[in-house]
Amino acid sequence: MSGDAEELNDGDAAAARGLSVNDDTHDLSWRRRSSEIIADCRVFQVRRDVSVSPHRGSEHNFFVLESSDWINIIPLTTDNEVVMIEQYRHGSEEVTLEIPGGMVDAGESPRDAAAREMLEETGYAATGDVVSLGKVRPNPAIHNNWIHTFVARDVSLRKKPVIESTEHTVVRLVPLADVPRLIADGSINHALVVVGFHWLALHQAGLAPAV
Repeated sequence: MSGDAEELNDGDAAAARGLSVNDDTHDLSWRRRSSEIIADCRVFQVRRDVSVSPHRGSEHNFFVLESSDWINIIPLTTDNEVVMIEQYRHGSEEVTLEIPGGMVDAGESPRDAAAREMLEETGYAATGDVVSLGKVRPNPAIHNNWIHTFVARDVSLRKKPVIESTEHTVVRLVPLADVPRLIADGSINHALVVVGFHWLALHQAGLAPAV
C-alpha cells in the first residue's frame, strides 16, 4: 500500500469491527468508464479497464484476465483413496500433485465439466452422483471467473487417460487420510487444490451442505 496513513481514533476502530461485507456504509465500487480486449491467449483474454475512483474521481488502468469458469473434482474410490494426477506446470516449472480440473466449455454445466475432466485426465468415472461442494473466486483482483469444486464417490477405472499434445498426466491413488499431511509438508501446493479439500472438510463437518 502507498500514500500517507491516517491515524484512527477509538470511534473509527469501533466502527470497523463487526461489519458484514454487505454493509454499505462506504462506497467502495469503482465506475468503469471504458474497456477493451488487448490480448487473446486462448485460455483467457486480457481486458484493460479505465475506471474512476469513488473517492477522488481520478482514472486508473486495471487489467483483468477474462476466462470461463473453472472446475476441480475430488474423485474417491471405494477404499477412500483420492484419484490424483501429477503434471508439469509451466508457471512454477515443477511437477505438481493435483486433483483433476479444467475449464467449463461453452454450453456445458460445471457438473458436466467436472465429470468430463475426471474421465479425460484419470480414466475414472463416477458410479453415483457428482456432488457440488461450493465455489470461490480464484483471484478477484485479476480474474473475473469462479472455480466450482465437486466430489465423486465410488469412482472406478473405465478407460486410459486422454494424453494431449500439451498435457501429460500420471495418475496417483492417495489415501484421503494422508491429504492433510501432504498439504502441510508442501507436497500439495496448488492453492485451488487446497481449497477443494477444504470444501470437502467443510462438507464432512456439516458446514457446507453439498448440492
